[in-house]
Amino acid sequence: MKWEDYRQSEYLEDRRGGGGGDFAGLPGGRGGLGIGTMVVLGLLGWAFGIDPRLLIGGAELIGGIGGRPQTQETRRSAGPPADEMGRFISAVLAQNEDVWTRLLPQQANRRYEQPRLVLFDGVTSSACGRAQSAMGPFYCPPDKRVYLDTSFFQEMQRKLGGGGDFAHAYVIGHEVGHHIQNLIGILPRANELRERSSEREANAISVRIELQADCFAGIWANNVQAMGRIEPGDIDEALKTAAAIGDDRLQKASRGQIVPDSFTHGSSAQRMRWFSTGLRSGSMQSCDTFRTNQL
Repeated sequence: MKWEDYRQSEYLEDRRGGGGGDFAGLPGGRGGLGIGTMVVLGLLGWAFGIDPRLLIGGAELIGGIGGRPQTQETRRSAGPPADEMGRFISAVLAQNEDVWTRLLPQQANRRYEQPRLVLFDGVTSSACGRAQSAMGPFYCPPDKRVYLDTSFFQEMQRKLGGGGDFAHAYVIGHEVGHHIQNLIGILPRANELRERSSEREANAISVRIELQADCFAGIWANNVQAMGRIEPGDIDEALKTAAAIGDDRLQKASRGQIVPDSFTHGSSAQRMRWFSTGLRSGSMQSCDTFRTNQL
């Protein structure tokens, strides 16, 4: 992936090196668990012999009640990051800004409002409660921020086999996809519906939310490809990562059993399919996971 000569985002907030503090909740809140949450909880369940569905349910419950803004004294760097990973993330965020600033008014008649991306290490605060590295990247709707500890990328590659710069960019694009959902009103409506639904129905709604975010990440990739910034193997990296974090693969690895009714992010095949749909079409209309019976 060609990114070194791309501009740096002004909306990256670098909290790395900051302290911790007392927090009331876990990431996710009303926005659902982030893309890394299912991965990490599945691995924890595998390591300790705990059904990951119990861990996931507990995280969602705590996240749902930890939604009040938190405060934290932490270092925030001035200017763009100096390290390579920080500059890479800043450039990918800038690409998302440029793509969605142009596309969102055209395709959804909505002005794009840039989210901030918070880089942290270990733990920090968010309007959704505590952000910690063990939970993976996530988007917090109340403060319109993406939270990312880059150690997730190393864990993703070491334990799940999903890695590479374009795979990392796909993860960022997925979380920005949740921000798009928030801006156009899909995320708040879906979460209201989840609150009135049974556990099985709420899980099914979560799957549609996550697959649409994958499709929006595919739209970003479509435009990056049009810029001539995709290199051989990049798309395969993203698809391999999408497959690695499918609910079926994680459940099979952690417990040896697949329970579709407990899926919250979608199967490996579904995640690859919807990312590919956005990549092929470049159209938000093709990403309507809520109006199809075939996911």
